[in-house]
Amino acid sequence: MPKRALCSYGIDIDAVSGWINTRDGKPANPTDISRGVFGATVGIDRLLKLWDKYNIKTTWFTPAHSAESFPAQIRKIVEKGHEIGLHGYTHEFVSTLSEQQQRDVLERSIRVLTEITGKRPRGWTAPAWSTSKETVKLLEEFGIEYDHSFMHHDSQPYYVPDPSLSTHTETDVSKPASHWMSPMSTLKPSSVVEIPANWHLDDWPPFQLSLSQASTHGFVDTAVIERLWKEQFEYFYRECPEDGSFVFPIS
Repeated sequence: MPKRALCSYGIDIDAVSGWINTRDGKPANPTDISRGVFGATVGIDRLLKLWDKYNIKTTWFTPAHSAESFPAQIRKIVEKGHEIGLHGYTHEFVSTLSEQQQRDVLERSIRVLTEITGKRPRGWTAPAWSTSKETVKLLEEFGIEYDHSFMHHDSQPYYVPDPSLSTHTETDVSKPASHWMSPMSTLKPSSVVEIPANWHLDDWPPFQLSLSQASTHGFVDTAVIERLWKEQFEYFYRECPEDGSFVFPIS
């Protein structure tokens, strides 16, 4: 039996939401807002044309703000046979939210995407892959079947461990060393399937320029990223057992 390589493609439609999430309540830069509008009104159509050309079906992780602001574009994606997944409301960093805020965002986002697309979303990816101890518990509570936010593996799906069921102690140098010198507890899997996240297969850091995010570059040669992605794929394929399979999740 030959090796199986499952290539998955996820697009985050952050659009305007990624720019109005200033994280501190400061006014958003109108020029940044215009970049978000471009992504929704121009970028989506260009990507749909690309996927049509190669007959590829993809998942579009969509902040509910993007869906409510550009509903016709979201319906166009669905009409082309692609999947719509959850991605927050205004691209909120989940690690900064209370449990109730997380629950409110999930509830509103599920309702919005269901009303606009006619289908209840099955998958979720955390905005900026920022998660919390409550994340997995809440995904189970809301019936989400799969996630694309964690990095316990890089090429194999797995049942994501529930962070709320394991413990670790952060290093706090204001306290005696004995306070933090302890191992983490055993990880306990949840019912949520994880399609691994991987910053090395994400195109945002090398290709986007953000004056407020030092990790972005914006001027990387596309040939460099193509070579890096090909080398990573070839490594997975080479190391995969002859009768095995692996996933290659490009974000």
